[in-house]
Amino acid sequence: MRRRKFITLLGGAAAWPLSAHAQQPPIPVIGFLSRGLQPELIATFSQGLREADYVEGQNVAFEYRSAEGQDNRLPAMADDLVRLKVALIVATGGGTAPVQAAKAATATIPIVFTIGGDPVRLGLVASLNRPGGNLTGFTQFTAALEPKRLDLLRELVPNAAVIAMLVNPNYPDSETQVSDVTTAARELATQIYVLKASSESGIDAAFATLVEQRIGALLVASDPFFYTQREQLVALAARHAVPAIYQWRDFAVIGGLLSYGTNLSDAWRQAGIYAGKILKGAKPADLPVVQSTKVELVINLNTAKALGLTVPLPLLGRADEVIE
Repeated sequence: MRRRKFITLLGGAAAWPLSAHAQQPPIPVIGFLSRGLQPELIATFSQGLREADYVEGQNVAFEYRSAEGQDNRLPAMADDLVRLKVALIVATGGGTAPVQAAKAATATIPIVFTIGGDPVRLGLVASLNRPGGNLTGFTQFTAALEPKRLDLLRELVPNAAVIAMLVNPNYPDSETQVSDVTTAARELATQIYVLKASSESGIDAAFATLVEQRIGALLVASDPFFYTQREQLVALAARHAVPAIYQWRDFAVIGGLLSYGTNLSDAWRQAGIYAGKILKGAKPADLPVVQSTKVELVINLNTAKALGLTVPLPLLGRADEVIE
């Protein structure tokens, strides 16, 4: 009896560490909700997250939900992340649709967003300094820069009487973009020809119309879909010898004529930093929405030469980066 009792006690003691191990809380999971995931930006997010000592696969896990450009899929994907009880949701990579879907799905799980519009006007937060609910993040106000892009394009291509503007009709701010550019164009005595595209084939068709109408230059509106199609856009502009301006540096790096906008990678890094703070216990309501303060002008001189354009010295002098 004593021996049997000893074995029983020993077995129970041996089970203690296993039981304690089993009861350890699982590592937190960050859910990504996006219209289209971009691996290079996820890597930048991870850099920001590491500032809080969180590393994917070690002490944090990622769960991805991508709608592949189909916004109607986002609400169900947001609900799925909520059911998984993720620690927080990163809503980004597709205008305001992902964050609106996340906001509708939960009022308790923290949400970190990166958007190009005004989160107060969109009803996402109470104010920039004091967001209030379970949302905070990073705003670039990219749509507000469209008139300035038009001005820069006119400075580089002063003889273009008509300038095309490519917009994505599915982007929530597209009507505001067109309105702002049209107003700015009147002041510059320039005619705007609006082209619309929300698919790869739509972009091809837009360029076919641009060439047919013999339009002198192109302004590509700020839009997450166009960012994912940057190689197609830059290639078509080169093929048809169309001077074009884009929103982010990445376009100019791969051969786009010039870009003017905020730093997209910085937005994702900031989102990673905020995610790390929240995982350590910070409340979204207490984390002010970060506004982008640096705007970059990048000029690709190689592309300018290929188009037979001479970049004015004042414009070169204002450039943050010149690619040669």
